[in-house]
Amino acid sequence: MNKFRLLFSLILVCLICVAHAQSVYLDPSKPLDDRVNDLVSKLTLDEKVHQMMNTSPAIPRLGISAYDWWNEALHGIARSGVATVFPQAIAFGATFDDKLIHNVSTAISDEARAMYNAAQADDYHQRFGGLTFWTPNINIFRDPRWGRGQETYGEDPFLTATIGVAFVTGMQGDDPLHLKVAACAKHFAVHSGPERLRHSFNALASPKDLFETYLPAFKALVDAHVEAVMCAYNRTNNEPCCGSNLLLDDILRNEWHFKGHVVSDCGAIADFYMGHNVVPGQAEAVALSVKHGVDLNCGDEYPALIEAVKRGLITEKEIDAALATLLKTRFKLGMFDPKGSSPYDNISQDVINSDAHRQLAKQVALESIVLVKNNGVLPLRNDLPKYFITGPTAANLDALIGNYYGVNPEMTTILEGLASGISHASQMQFKPGILLDRPNANPIDWTTGDAKASKVTFVAMGITGLLEGEEGESIGSPTYGDRLDYNLPQNQIDFLKKLREGNKNKIVAIVTGGSPMNLAEVQELADAVLLVWYPGEEGGHAVSDIVFGKVSPSGRIPVTFPKSFDQLPPYTDYSMKGRTYRYMTAEPMYPFGYGLSYTSFSYSNLKLSAALVKKNTAVNAEVTVTNSGKMEADEVVQLYITNPQTGNNPLFSLKGFKRVGLKPGESKTVAFSLTPAILQSINNDGQAVELSGDYHVYIGGSLPTKRSEELGMAKGAESILSVK
Repeated sequence: MNKFRLLFSLILVCLICVAHAQSVYLDPSKPLDDRVNDLVSKLTLDEKVHQMMNTSPAIPRLGISAYDWWNEALHGIARSGVATVFPQAIAFGATFDDKLIHNVSTAISDEARAMYNAAQADDYHQRFGGLTFWTPNINIFRDPRWGRGQETYGEDPFLTATIGVAFVTGMQGDDPLHLKVAACAKHFAVHSGPERLRHSFNALASPKDLFETYLPAFKALVDAHVEAVMCAYNRTNNEPCCGSNLLLDDILRNEWHFKGHVVSDCGAIADFYMGHNVVPGQAEAVALSVKHGVDLNCGDEYPALIEAVKRGLITEKEIDAALATLLKTRFKLGMFDPKGSSPYDNISQDVINSDAHRQLAKQVALESIVLVKNNGVLPLRNDLPKYFITGPTAANLDALIGNYYGVNPEMTTILEGLASGISHASQMQFKPGILLDRPNANPIDWTTGDAKASKVTFVAMGITGLLEGEEGESIGSPTYGDRLDYNLPQNQIDFLKKLREGNKNKIVAIVTGGSPMNLAEVQELADAVLLVWYPGEEGGHAVSDIVFGKVSPSGRIPVTFPKSFDQLPPYTDYSMKGRTYRYMTAEPMYPFGYGLSYTSFSYSNLKLSAALVKKNTAVNAEVTVTNSGKMEADEVVQLYITNPQTGNNPLFSLKGFKRVGLKPGESKTVAFSLTPAILQSINNDGQAVELSGDYHVYIGGSLPTKRSEELGMAKGAESILSVK
């Protein structure tokens, strides 16, 4: 009997080997479509629908390993092994440096491949260990109340598109035959809260707002060949985003010719019948989503496709087409090729958390930190007799990482960073002083005396991912991660007032967080204020280098800080009227693009290659930028266009930016091309048109408003371009 079983097993193995030898899908020399179609033809209906779920089971008879499509890499590999923890995505936007962010995502994808290669060698196939990453988040941060705004690159479509393209191209690599990893543009589309309502909410957007604000970054990433798009939880203009004829069929596939796969946000298909109530049940929901091009289900709904086929709601041929689109991604990642076929198969574990990646994380933190106030106290000497550091985020790891974070054995808190920067002759003392968002249970105060006895007190304050973030993630938030109160926790303001009272020594506020917050009293009470976002594993060292003058601050605010929420439309209103710097007429606390330096810059000699042109004609603009101060520093040169004010065009639109390093007294010429696409407006029908009339062209270091000048930004140079 044992001999018979052995013989049977040998015959079975031989048959599998012969079948594999005859399988087109395992032959890298064959065309991609032929390989994909061959594999689909070998699957049963049950196997097909299970391969369309994020947790795809193994199919041993075909040599297919289990694979989980769900992976995160918002600012470094998240929820997996030890990896480099870069600053949060909102800080990427604050750098205004797309070349740097391309280098960051290249490093992230190197680490992803190295970790995947190691896991495959040990036959591990766990969630968060794959090569399909559901990032970046390119939604527009239209309202400061949205807790997930920290995941975005800010409120501007051009900045978001530029940083997003840089991120995607670095992630996916440049090999013509293979993806290094697959990136994903999310959440498509018109998605930015409220978190509590996202499973049933209907976001209403006019054609103008849709194509002018909410969709340009997605279009840019599709043009850059992003491999995946994630559809959002909410409805947009009455259609669930994961079953939208407008978004998925008309725009994404037909107008933009997107060739990659679409994945649902997790549980979004169940929302069809549990939240939006657009279909009666699961079978109808899965049929609707697949028919509209959702190839991958994050969730457990797609097994109901079998019932949907039986009921005639969808055909197996339609399922085959969706599965083929999805499987192309795995083929492009080399998952059905012999090891060594992809240039990325041999990326070694040495790149993970390497010194080079740590330095890159620090560089991002340095370029993203925004100096919003300085009465002359900064930069500081590092050899003063005594320093005191206090505040709830001084020694807090949460304040470094934001959400969707990885882990690292060498995180540098603000306390540790500042301590590493002072002279050995100096003293530094530390007490947390207060809790993050509630009064101390013990009223004894030892901190105000330490502050008065120190030449400088650093107050690390602000918010963390405990208070802002995604539904379910922010465990300290009573509003599901959103921030419906604009103010900092009152105990922090009261604490700062106590430190200031009767204290003639200097106070430097170091503010963490991923969204706008009311800093009016902090601005008044502190001598200097640094906005450091969630600065990553090297955040403490970056803060130290800025504070002690090794590097001049050069970050710029990528999202308007209003003075109060009273200046904003209702949170659930998705019209852009009154929102962001492009449409907000009220004077903000800090305007978009704002950020101080330790030096000063001047702008002169703005020249246009022509002052009067016909439509569809490109114009070159150049300006001279001079470091008129005494310290070497970077300037973020920003180009703004104001289109002819017909109807409801934006007040200003960012259309270019360049980061320029200048030594004291040095001047450089910075040039931009004003292409016809840059000069276009979106009309009320959602169509791109170039208008006749005067275009105001402004190049400077911040938004061209009176408020920017009041806060200390140099006036830029401006000119008028007439188009006929």
